[in-house]
Amino acid sequence: MERVPLNALQVFVTAARAQNMTRAAERLHLTVSALSHQVRTLEQRIGFTLFVRGPRGLKLTAEGALLLDRVASHFDAIETALRPLCARRDCVLSLSALPSLASSWLVPRLPRFVAQYPDFEFNLDSSIERVDFADGRFDGALRYGPGNWDGVNAELLFEEWLTPVASPALLAGRERPRLDQLGDWPLLSPEDPWPRWFEQFGGKEPKRYVATFSDSETLQRATVEGMGVSLGRETLMRPLIEGGRLVALFPERMKARYAHYLVYPQRSREHAGFKAFRAWLLDEAAAFRDAADAADTQPSRRRRVAATPRNRDSLRTDIRKSQ
Repeated sequence: MERVPLNALQVFVTAARAQNMTRAAERLHLTVSALSHQVRTLEQRIGFTLFVRGPRGLKLTAEGALLLDRVASHFDAIETALRPLCARRDCVLSLSALPSLASSWLVPRLPRFVAQYPDFEFNLDSSIERVDFADGRFDGALRYGPGNWDGVNAELLFEEWLTPVASPALLAGRERPRLDQLGDWPLLSPEDPWPRWFEQFGGKEPKRYVATFSDSETLQRATVEGMGVSLGRETLMRPLIEGGRLVALFPERMKARYAHYLVYPQRSREHAGFKAFRAWLLDEAAAFRDAADAADTQPSRRRRVAATPRNRDSLRTDIRKSQ
């Protein structure tokens, strides 16, 4: 057998860990077609199929799992050995953010940060995977959750609110439902807190939901295309509502049990690039909250439902550092 190129093995390890061709290609700064070519080349060299490709991503074959077990640790060891020689400069900032928040909230605001700090190099990784700050790849992350992750600082950016949204196409030729009629409409994503919505606002859950999705971006796209009504996160849906692609069905809103946080390790406090980004991000988040609060004072503004005690316990505004 011919010698296997190391870059093909690196592509394989990255794709196996990402379980998704698109995410792996983004991490390696390759096109999906180039990455697929590398994987096919590797498969031809070793004579085995490494992945089974399905609608939900990649799944390793038995041979693929064996290869990953044998080679991944060696790439990890190389990266560990090189890390002390590649200490990140203060002008280089690397951040991870959930794809949904990155596209709908962060990226539209980033030009202001770049204009304010033209000498900084900003690297953004859009991923739903858990960030391991121990590997040194990231200075911080934007995450949606309870805010009490172990071993890191978690600083609240803003809370999240939920409300049913639908596309104009779904509403065409139909009267908008009353609160007690919502269960008669095609509803999406049963894993969302629909039971809590119906408990607070009345009506009955449907006997079945139309569809479920593995990520919020796909759910959002299905809603825009008129597949059904989703219980949308206001932060993510607001640009689509303002652009006329979605409609909020009711003035009522329900506070989500989770919120949006800036998460970072203690070492990032000494990183000049991260300190500048943190200060800028907190200002942007404060302006975003102020705009929402100002809109709430308008007579036509939708009614918010107060948080439960459990919610208030999980949504703190201070910086929390796990012991």
